[in-house]
Amino acid sequence: MFVEKIKTEGLAHLSWLIGDGTEAAVIDPRRDCAVYAEMAHRRGCRITHIFETHRNEDLVSGAPDLAAITGARVHHGPDDKLDVTYAETVREGDHFTFGGLTLCVMETPGHTDDSLSFAIYDKAFGENAVGVFTGDTLFVGDVGRTDFYPDRARNVAGDLFDSLQKICALGDQAIIYPAHGAGSVCGNNMADREFSTIGYERQTNPMLRMNDRDAFIDTKLIEHHDQPPYFRLMEEINLEGGPRLEEPTVPPAFGPKAWQDAAGDATILDVRGVAAYLGAHLPGAIALPDDMIPAFAGWFLDPLDAILLVANDADQASCASRHLARIGFDGVKGFLTPSITGWAAMSGAFQSMPVVDVPEVARRLDEAPDDWTLLDVRGKDELAEERIDGAQHIYVGEIAEKMRELDPQRRYTVMCKSGARSTIAASMLRRQDFKQVDVFMGSMSAWKAAGYPVHS
Repeated sequence: MFVEKIKTEGLAHLSWLIGDGTEAAVIDPRRDCAVYAEMAHRRGCRITHIFETHRNEDLVSGAPDLAAITGARVHHGPDDKLDVTYAETVREGDHFTFGGLTLCVMETPGHTDDSLSFAIYDKAFGENAVGVFTGDTLFVGDVGRTDFYPDRARNVAGDLFDSLQKICALGDQAIIYPAHGAGSVCGNNMADREFSTIGYERQTNPMLRMNDRDAFIDTKLIEHHDQPPYFRLMEEINLEGGPRLEEPTVPPAFGPKAWQDAAGDATILDVRGVAAYLGAHLPGAIALPDDMIPAFAGWFLDPLDAILLVANDADQASCASRHLARIGFDGVKGFLTPSITGWAAMSGAFQSMPVVDVPEVARRLDEAPDDWTLLDVRGKDELAEERIDGAQHIYVGEIAEKMRELDPQRRYTVMCKSGARSTIAASMLRRQDFKQVDVFMGSMSAWKAAGYPVHS
């Protein structure tokens, strides 16, 4: 019997290859799915079944593609209102055997109506569950979000409470295998580790320690979660399956002439680091470092966009293209080579973004010039914990929608926690012809380190 984890960085998505003997199954495969067939091949087994714990909102499922590659059957949970066309519906008590391993289906709604968990048993070692694949129902240190059905908010939060009790009934010995880890948008307070047991979570997980159903529901109802626009795209794609993804996802390299020919109405993403963008970037480019693509690309891009990348090299361009494909953005047409250094040497136009430090921000706040605003683009939860008096707030993900509330003639200093998200937001403003924009480098972290006051 084996259980292997496949982690998708950026999305903090966890999928699993399990099996015994010559047969194996995959739980919650990602879109670039060749890795699962390769892993099964190395173990001398074939993938016969694919299980989905729920219809994902934050990534494109790889189940249809993996089924086409392997001939495996896909299994999904019941939902009266939705039909996952590429999968067969499984229900409470259905079970599947792989050698000495038995997988039993548990209906665990709450995060979504179709949520399933899968308990696994090893026939050679007693009758208790060895582990359970909990999807987005139970995480290490947290439980799933319940904000996808606002018209039934109390009901779905109650469903999640009941589902957690069902999982806990498997026994303290069971290892939990969730579908996401720390950094995912699917929970608030996940622990920065990917291993635990039901027993440990019962002792340490704040939400699992709540025994009062009504108190649990009330706590879930006051949580705040952002829902990027691309979530709706994921929900649609994951009913019928996305277009086949060709692997590897390596975009073509464009020299300056080919780049200029291709640019037109394309969206330019600068996927280098923040410092590189601040130093020199192409006019109109959106700063989106490759490791921040999964969290923020879905706020700014349209699935029909033609995308051009500014990257340090082909490897970074390929990585960025994979990140984009995993969340349904397949429009990458190529990347610039040579990058900015070569472009500038060939007399290509470029810009830079000014940065300011703590003393300068403190001076501006003290003088309070009429034409200047400190713009805080952190999340609402962060703002509730600590803020700088006098700052205006617009969440970075909403900057494209809400910049109409801003005056392009004013000066803006953009801040976040460290300067990364503020660079993304500043690039969006610059792209819309806000000419007087700079970035508060270090932002809230530097402000506090220098001993300046914050307020809650």
